[in-house]
Amino acid sequence: MMALKWGFPPPAHHATAMAKKSGSLRAGLTKVVVSDGGGGGFPSFLPKEVEKIKDPFARSLAQRIQRLPVQQTDFSGSCIMSSCVKPRIKNETNPVILLHSFDSSCLEWRSAYPLLEEAGLEAWAVDVLGWGFSDLERLPPCDAASKRCHLYQLWKSYIKRPVVLVGPSLGAAVAIDFAVNYPEAVEKMVLINPSVYAEGTGNLAKLPKIVAYAGVSLLKSIPLRLYANILTFNGIPLSKGLDWTNVGRLHCHLPWWKDATVDFMISGGYNVVSQIKQVRQKVLIICSEQDLIVDKQLAMRLESELPNAIIRKIPDCGHLPHVEKPNHVAS
Repeated sequence: MMALKWGFPPPAHHATAMAKKSGSLRAGLTKVVVSDGGGGGFPSFLPKEVEKIKDPFARSLAQRIQRLPVQQTDFSGSCIMSSCVKPRIKNETNPVILLHSFDSSCLEWRSAYPLLEEAGLEAWAVDVLGWGFSDLERLPPCDAASKRCHLYQLWKSYIKRPVVLVGPSLGAAVAIDFAVNYPEAVEKMVLINPSVYAEGTGNLAKLPKIVAYAGVSLLKSIPLRLYANILTFNGIPLSKGLDWTNVGRLHCHLPWWKDATVDFMISGGYNVVSQIKQVRQKVLIICSEQDLIVDKQLAMRLESELPNAIIRKIPDCGHLPHVEKPNHVAS
């Protein structure tokens, strides 16, 4: 399936409660209330289709999405109004930056984000440039280098401290690429069912633009997205699958989504294989036992190739455990 090739290798197959918080968790926390930028409704820049979403966690997190001005480069005066969910608290420990998977958004963290906040973490759920809900009317380049630079400018403007960088699926490639190029910004990493061995978008980068646009239109379709959900999650009911499909494709309704996705595709995508052994940060790899998208053998290979990594497995879970089993991931 083309949708699977664009972010990660083909499927490996063919078709609990969070730990109790101890008092030490909150030791040294300095809580600061941050404005959500909304009065309980959805931000005006979100597509109107957000009203159709039923998942209460998705609806709640969507209400907190903001756009912040982020410079395109160190030398450019122009800014991109960039979408993210800002933390309500600040503390003395490393902030957490939550990335998302291929062609997704910060709403991917709808289930786990409240648990991370409850545990006292300063968590930023950010949209990778070209996906999510940023204002890309003046379309910037959306290749891997531009995504990396955009994330750095956001970090430099608003966070300014070493972070724990969390990357699921293709987000793991985004995280590795960022950590190798900006080691001062990353203290540790968490990689969830990491897709890091695909060599970019492959032959898709050579497609004529008219064919590329046709393929991207297919990527937005409900049947393809629903099929991807069937592969991604471990036996969810159809009604939930349909609702999660609406969550997963919400950003596709923005007028610049198609252009940004084609730009990423023809740019060649992510190829971080040569960067893996350059990673110097400590890494936690989270691997789902029932992942049908990325073979768990690749997670074990990554653990062996990273200089300082450990792996933890989640049983009876599909490709996105932070959606399906958020308690396990949060703890």
